[in-house]
Amino acid sequence: MDPIITKLNDAARSGNIELLTDLIASGANLNAKDEKGFTPLIIACYNNKAEAAKLLLMAGAEVDASDFGGNTALMGVCFKGYPAIAELLLDYCANPNLQHGNGGTALMFAAMFGRNDIIKILLAHGADKSIVDNRGMSVFDLAAQQGNEEGIAILEQN
Repeated sequence: MDPIITKLNDAARSGNIELLTDLIASGANLNAKDEKGFTPLIIACYNNKAEAAKLLLMAGAEVDASDFGGNTALMGVCFKGYPAIAELLLDYCANPNLQHGNGGTALMFAAMFGRNDIIKILLAHGADKSIVDNRGMSVFDLAAQQGNEEGIAILEQN
């Protein structure tokens, strides 16, 4: 593994703004991927490091970069439940309708894991409720499987 990628990812994971700033200034590749396909932005977002994520985005990190499974930073924060970072990514034009390797979307993650505040955010940013995954399951189906009645109600209202 390239030591610069390791430093970038460690700084993103811990939210070390000083080190990230230094690495950005040195011209480090902000879209470099580690052995799992994670970029520094994905790692910062998955670890709820909003300030690091914002710094990376301001420096030109690709908002819709995906790991080797097709998961984006937005999908990760929808799974984990970080609405402020979801807003940040969407403000930087993250595409809420991208599908990962199995056809799932950020909206599907939010619905499956009961992240109903994020469902509202995604819908306000154009998330498409009609997309189905590789099994033919819709966001409504996935929410129902998990017993997310509130999520279904939100989806039906929008």
